[in-house]
Amino acid sequence: MNATPVIAIVDDDAAVRHAMGGLVRAFGMAVELYANGPALLQSPSIDGIDCVITDVQMPGMNGFALCDALRARGLRMPVIFMTVFDPEDFAQRARDAGAACFLSKPFGDTEVLRCIEHALAMHRRPSRPGQGQASAG
Repeated sequence: MNATPVIAIVDDDAAVRHAMGGLVRAFGMAVELYANGPALLQSPSIDGIDCVITDVQMPGMNGFALCDALRARGLRMPVIFMTVFDPEDFAQRARDAGAACFLSKPFGDTEVLRCIEHALAMHRRPSRPGQGQASAG
């Protein structure tokens, strides 16, 4: 993990992407912005990313498919999903996809920071054989 965490923001909505990037920078973290999942997957800096925050509903590759693609490549950084979907339906699907945390739009600054801190703490914690994956919610 980097001394200053590097957070990738993946969202097809440029306004949301840039607003989230500004918020995460204000928390003192480094930010990389991506318009879609394939752009992140093709990034030469993907191995240096400590956490991914992705929208669920995006054209082409949705957030769940992006998470699957990261795991298929052996990348284990935590993934935070954000969505406007019904929290009840979304929560289980996010947990099934291996979410470190999830955010239901609209969400507040404190909630974003809490999710990132939780995700980074999970990532720092060494996993023991047979230990299940935890999720926040």
